[in-house]
Amino acid sequence: MFYTLIKIPIKLALWIFCREIKIKNGQYLKESGPLLLVANHPNSFLDAIIIASRFQKPVHFLARGDAFQKPWYNLLLSAMNMIPVYRMSEGRENLYRNEYAFSKSKEILAKNGIVLIFIEGICVNKHALQPFKKGAARIAWESKALIGFRAMTVGIAFNSFTRFGKKVNIQLNKPLAIKELMPYEESIPNFKYFNQLMETALQKALFIPENKTPQNSYVLKILALPGLLLNIILYKPVKNWIAAKTKGTVFFDSVLFGMLLVLYPCYLLLMGIILAFLSTPLLLSFCIMLCFPLLAWLRVRINNP
Repeated sequence: MFYTLIKIPIKLALWIFCREIKIKNGQYLKESGPLLLVANHPNSFLDAIIIASRFQKPVHFLARGDAFQKPWYNLLLSAMNMIPVYRMSEGRENLYRNEYAFSKSKEILAKNGIVLIFIEGICVNKHALQPFKKGAARIAWESKALIGFRAMTVGIAFNSFTRFGKKVNIQLNKPLAIKELMPYEESIPNFKYFNQLMETALQKALFIPENKTPQNSYVLKILALPGLLLNIILYKPVKNWIAAKTKGTVFFDSVLFGMLLVLYPCYLLLMGIILAFLSTPLLLSFCIMLCFPLLAWLRVRINNP
């Protein structure tokens, strides 16, 4: 229930946060389970947020386990269909918990669900693929008996990992049945074959968006200026604070998006309270508040490269 509710504001927020999201082979966004999505991982939680927001059916995805340490984080992330998975860098003592991740993934797939896994098992702000882990292959192997099980590669690429108003390219490849994914009898050769197949597919699915400066008239640029003036009061301090907090990590984009998703409605509410205090007519107040996100959207598409 929470996943369905949060998906709407997330899609609206991405409409402003990303200048452009291009999807190749978008017909596969209508696919239902049992389906394992295998993706590259260049931009932290933002990868999962963007991919999941585009699919018609709910998507469950594996996320780094250390984000679930606090009880209320665990509750919130679980409500957003996230499944904790642990790496060696997060402590050998936590690796046993990955049995839950694999069993939960199989359970979701058995109910005709969709599971997204980042096959590199690590996030680096680069589009060059990192060495693949065995997690995706193991889920596929343990789900091979499920009727209709398929795996589909999803390539995602950004023109920038720090710029607001970014461009995103996503390519979905044709879902493959288990006989195409694992042609051998034993698990070990199947794991190797699966990863090689996924690597070849993902390499062909990565198209980095170009940084082209839009050719807009001065009139449009002037119209976009209020979008900057109305929103910079919130955006600038939040951006600077998050940049300082996430320095040296890969979390800038995802944390910035998450903070703005939470704070922007509060910002609009504050503007509404100020307008009410100034005895502004209700309809005019609504129109003024509506201008904040609309002009921000215009600013991103006209002035950002």
